[in-house]
Parts: sequence; C-alpha cells; structure tokens
Amino acid sequence: MKYSFKNDYSELCHPALLEALLKASTEQNTGYGLDKHTENAKYLIKDKLESDNCDIHFVTGGTQANASVISHILRPYEAVLACSSGHINVHETGAIEATGHKVYTAEGIDGKLTTADIEAALAYHQDEHMVKIGMVYISQSTEIGTVYSFAELKALYELCKEKQLYLYIDGARLSSGLAASDVEFNQLKELCDVMYIGGTKIGMLSGEAIVIFNDQLKSYFRYHIKNKGAMLAKGYVLGIQFEAAFNDNLYFEMGQHENELAHFLSNELKELGIPLLSESPTNQIFPIFTKEQVDELQKNYAFEIWEPVEDKIAIRFVTSWATTKEVCEELIEDIKVVIS
Repeated sequence: MKYSFKNDYSELCHPALLEALLKASTEQNTGYGLDKHTENAKYLIKDKLESDNCDIHFVTGGTQANASVISHILRPYEAVLACSSGHINVHETGAIEATGHKVYTAEGIDGKLTTADIEAALAYHQDEHMVKIGMVYISQSTEIGTVYSFAELKALYELCKEKQLYLYIDGARLSSGLAASDVEFNQLKELCDVMYIGGTKIGMLSGEAIVIFNDQLKSYFRYHIKNKGAMLAKGYVLGIQFEAAFNDNLYFEMGQHENELAHFLSNELKELGIPLLSESPTNQIFPIFTKEQVDELQKNYAFEIWEPVEDKIAIRFVTSWATTKEVCEELIEDIKVVIS
C-alpha cells in the first residue's frame, strides 16, 4: 500500500506533542487531571477562548465525551436531536441509547441541522407520552465534511435558548472545521452551551477537551466522568498534549494544513471530471467512482467505502496533519491511470 487516506488518526502523534510527552516522561505528576500540565492546558484554552467562565475536562475519546456529556445533561425522559448522519446516530454503537436517552433524528441539509428541523421535532413531541427533546447535537465539521457558518450557529443557538434546549457541539474535527468556516474559536462561547475540542483526529495520541459554558451544567461533572469510567488516572497524558498544542497555534495550524491538501485533491479531481458527493471545504472529501475504479485504487490506497450512488460508489479520502503534498500528487497521478 502506498498510503492510507482512510482517516486522520492513522499516525501516532505529532512530533511536537510526542516531544512534550517524552520531556515529561520521568516527571511525577498528580493523577486524575489535577496536575500542573492539565491546569496550564486549561489556562491556555481559556485564553484562546477569551473566557474564564467555562469548565474544561479531558477525556480520551469522542464517543466517551458524547456519552458523558449527554447523559450528564439530560433527564431520564429526555432525548437528543441529531442529524440522521450524526456521529451519535451512526457510528457510536448505541452508546447514547445505552445511557437511557433516545437519539431522535432529522434529515438535515448537507449533513447539518436547521432551525426548521428543531421546530419540527418539538412540534412532533407534544406531550408526556413521548420523549421530550432536551438537547440539540451538531458537529463542526459534520460527518460529510460540511461546516456551519457563524450565522447558522447563531440562529440554532438562539432558537435553542428560546425553546429551553441545550446546544452541544461535537468538535472531533474542530480544527479542520474552524479553518474552513467563518467561525472564530473565541466566538464558540457565545454559540453553544457545551462542546468538545477534538484531539484524537488532529495529531494527538488521544484526547478530547470538554468545555462547559453554561453555568447550570457545571456542577458535579467530575463525579459523572468518574461514574462513566471516563476519568483517566494518568490524566496528565492528555494535559501535556493539549498544553503543547495550545501553547502556540499548532492546534489550528494542523487543521489548516490538512484542509489545504484536501482542497488540492478536490480541485484536481474536479479537473479530471470526477464528481464529488458533497462540497466539503474540510479534510474529508467524497469522490465518486465506478466499482472497477474503486477496486483498482484499493490495490495501492486505503480509504473508506462511503455509500452507493446509483451505479457507482462514493468513497472517502481523509487528509491529516501528517499528509504531504507529494502523496496527494501521487494519488492524482494514479487516479489518472485508473480512469483512462
């Protein structure tokens, strides 16, 4: 195999983050996220958010973050609204439902929920014989690589506040999403109640930073993390990585890098006349090939088979912080041979 475009977490760790871990490898640190590195990581994140009024908690993975946040916030009879393509609906093996909360879905547009979707869900769930919608879940970027604009997020959050719903942003690919949208990192505190900052898919060994803005949701969250098995004894392993990523602009530079290479691939594919499933401005792109062409490409490259499109197949290429221009150029040259 020449290269894997299957996901953005195939590589172990960004060298700068690995160096920070190695530097601290013989230190003795307090456990459970109460160490100096974790405290400094929180400080750095708050500084870039331009907000002291938020609580930050580190967990190891995205599904763990989603299940912990959603089960902490919702009452037993409440459900979460998500786009039908949303991660909690498609790729988390019923983790949310296992906490006792239904995931109610709407089709959305281009992988994104709209205010009309929220209104329709609330209109449908009218009384105590049905679950009560208590939260709206969205991703930035989405499962098909699209992004919410500032105006779209603002409209969603204003409606959520009006309807007394919590808005939760899954930021597994937040670095890429921010690099592709008009939303600034420091604006997020005004656009949701809670979010998480993804690390696993942007160059860390693992790790996500849950950020709670809404004061009503902050109480006893550490108890809940521990109860759900999400509290890491060596919490400083996560703190060290986030500290290094946010000490300068590395976190944001990695997202910009992978987006630039995805844009290169998208433009080259369009030049070759290859259709795309969606107009993704982020690091996930979805070209459409015949089955025979897919079979040929799989001889040299790893990628996800996404979905059938009439008599063809949409696949997914994902660029990462470690992807180089050279491997993208080689992929394009090989595609030229395959489609000729």
